[in-house]
Amino acid sequence: MKTLKKQRIEMLSVYQFVITYLFMGLFSSLLLLCLLFTPFWFLSVLYLVWLYLDWDTPDRGGRRFEWMRKCKVWEHFRDYYPIKLVKTAELPPDRNYVLASHPHGIMCAGTFCNFATEGNGFSRQFPGLRPFVAGLAGLFRLPVYREYLMSLGLCTVSRHSLDFLLSGPQLGQAVVILVGGAAESLHGVPGKHCLTLRNRQGFVRLALRHGASLVPVYSFGENEIFTQASFGRGSWQRSLQEAFKRYIGFAPCIFWGCGFFFPWGLLPFPVPITTVVGRPITVPHRPNPTQEEVDWYHRLYMEAIEQMFEEHKESCGVSPSTHLTFV
Repeated sequence: MKTLKKQRIEMLSVYQFVITYLFMGLFSSLLLLCLLFTPFWFLSVLYLVWLYLDWDTPDRGGRRFEWMRKCKVWEHFRDYYPIKLVKTAELPPDRNYVLASHPHGIMCAGTFCNFATEGNGFSRQFPGLRPFVAGLAGLFRLPVYREYLMSLGLCTVSRHSLDFLLSGPQLGQAVVILVGGAAESLHGVPGKHCLTLRNRQGFVRLALRHGASLVPVYSFGENEIFTQASFGRGSWQRSLQEAFKRYIGFAPCIFWGCGFFFPWGLLPFPVPITTVVGRPITVPHRPNPTQEEVDWYHRLYMEAIEQMFEEHKESCGVSPSTHLTFV
């Protein structure tokens, strides 16, 4: 039984994640701009010089700090829901991997906790592997926020960045890609298990180019931690969301959870999240894969993620009559 103090610490740890996720990039950019008009203008100038010199680092593996990944706050973050990491097969560190993670949800809490932090002891469960969560390149252009993201082992999802990680001499690199991306966040509605995957083949092509094994990953409960206003296809609201995603890179979801003092707010609902890491699909090394090869392994991957979902759904609280849908 959790004490009241423990519950409050967990809530604060999750709330800081939400606030950081939503506002840190904007706040740090505005702060840097405002400092230019104060006696502390030199701080902004020095940082901007540093930003210029360090611009390519997110595309070259980033700059992680293990103490940041192992910070105690992530254990409280894990316990709030709670979040679990389920290993179904060995991933030997004598090769590289492309971990395709689903679903995106609103804030990717399961993926973040299990792969961007040591909250569930990823390095203990998968010794020798070094995870890199790939995020939108635009996030790494935001001052200060980029340092925070890189400290947790995040890198850009650009081809140049992922090729850099998987083509080096060091094996055991595990690139984690949220394949559905911003488009999938629009399907992050409680009770739905809809993956934006049918026409997403870039991650398969990446795996083939480097001979990296494909690993399906599914976080059960990810779509349940927030309630989202869902708009039907063809509605002006959905068209606006899709247009915003097309030009800006992410979709403006209308969502809410619970609050500290009110029945609603930005705090996620404490719903269990179980992240299942599936069995690896061995992929041959094809520097220039044909479309037929990409189609073949993409089909194998879709079958694997569907099979894994069916095997684990009931133990993770999903109705036996519920099945994955692909768009």
